[in-house]
Amino acid sequence: MTEAPAPVLKVCGATAPQDIEVLAAAGADRVGLWHGVPGGPADLPERELTALAAAARATGVLEPVLVTFLDDPDALAGAARRAGVTRLQLHAYQPPAFVRALRAALPDAVLIKVLHVRDGNCLERPLIGAYERAGTDLFLLDATAGDGRVGSTGLRLAESDVLALAERFTLPFWLAGGITPRSRADCAAVADHPRFCGIDVDTAARDGRGRFDADAVTALARAWRTARHPVPYPKEHP
Repeated sequence: MTEAPAPVLKVCGATAPQDIEVLAAAGADRVGLWHGVPGGPADLPERELTALAAAARATGVLEPVLVTFLDDPDALAGAARRAGVTRLQLHAYQPPAFVRALRAALPDAVLIKVLHVRDGNCLERPLIGAYERAGTDLFLLDATAGDGRVGSTGLRLAESDVLALAERFTLPFWLAGGITPRSRADCAAVADHPRFCGIDVDTAARDGRGRFDADAVTALARAWRTARHPVPYPKEHP
């Protein structure tokens, strides 16, 4: 058993090369690239996904994560291969069978499944075990809006709800939803959890005009990279 790396900082929603430059210089570890998110403000056609993924890898410090609502595992696997992306975040309600098919198609990929929480209840709770058995590597816990919106809602999960949900599975997890540098102090028990391994942010990494802000990203990195845990990881740190 070895000491795990400091928690990962993933910033979601890059759409241009300058976004990649800002995030890499400011301390982000992962960049979320949207593809197959109909109507999403940061949704990228495959050509741009491929170009930005290459730009992220070229920084030597930033790894791309394909964030998607796609429900066709063959189409998603094909897009990931062509873009050279090995981390995929399933940010919708894809069933365990989808994860199993994707795992068969991409045996070496890191598969991140979002668990959606609304009013303290995890909508995928009955399927958590099935997601683990299907080949999920990492869960991302995120808040769902009352109107059903998922992703970049800015809504914060109660620490007690996160800790209770974490008892339902055995995998490492990331936390999303209304995260700021100041919220680190209010999430001490989550940050100290032995399987917590990162945060996923969007709005908190931007300025008032909606652009990625280096100071904001650096503040997030400094606030949340305070805990290391002696936990085993079956793959490279997600």
